[in-house]
Amino acid sequence: MIRYFFHIAYNGAKYRGWQRQSKVITIQEVIEDRLKQVFKTDISCLGCGRTDAGVHAAQYFFHIDLKYEIQSDLIFILNKALPKDISVIDIIKMEGEPHAQFDATERTYDYFIHTAKNPFLADISSYYLLEKIDFEKIKKALLIIPNYNDFRAFCKTPDRHTSTICNVKSVKLFYNQQNNHIRFQFTSNKYLKSMIRIIVFKLLEIGRGELSLNDFENQLKSKKTPKYNNLAYPQGLYLSKITYPFLDLEPNEKIFDLLQNGKHDFWQEI
Repeated sequence: MIRYFFHIAYNGAKYRGWQRQSKVITIQEVIEDRLKQVFKTDISCLGCGRTDAGVHAAQYFFHIDLKYEIQSDLIFILNKALPKDISVIDIIKMEGEPHAQFDATERTYDYFIHTAKNPFLADISSYYLLEKIDFEKIKKALLIIPNYNDFRAFCKTPDRHTSTICNVKSVKLFYNQQNNHIRFQFTSNKYLKSMIRIIVFKLLEIGRGELSLNDFENQLKSKKTPKYNNLAYPQGLYLSKITYPFLDLEPNEKIFDLLQNGKHDFWQEI
């Protein structure tokens, strides 16, 4: 058998996440159906992880096993067959049997916010009214996060995970010159269910003065999941980079062009 990694991107607005589920449309289901059309047999895709309903991926990997080598025009054929919101960027023949999920060492997510209503951003960024936001407090909260590795308190379903330990490598905050676009960036070895959306909601609460830094840190320390954890909107969240020991590709920044007005210097780190 020959193992292939597929490098893809997708707009998740119309899907119930990556993983195939009954009675709903998912990214995995659509891709497996198109692969079946092409190869005339069932093809199982093993993805690098799950994404929630409505969440996007600027970079995502899955692998499949085939008995024969892929033809050079498969990327074109698949992209013609797939809907316009799913794109195959590259197909990579692998040595041995590396695993798209278990061999990933780092995952980076970006969360985009716009503060003035824009119909062209409605499905790809989250709209929040943030007239008075204290970026310095948010930055202090970001510095707290890497000091902890048990994020049970910031998980929607902690008991469904074998472990709630996540090694967060970095957290960053960016904004544009007009101060009407905000971008959070998180890099970790793994994430828990809805962990980033929970954290983003809390960071916005901190910036608006609705949650203190002490309370934020005490929630982390407690390792207790509250009865209700509010989540930031899904459409602002992107899985933007997956890193492997044997594969480290930069995501195509053009995917973010609409979010940053086509400018590579649009974002300034705070």
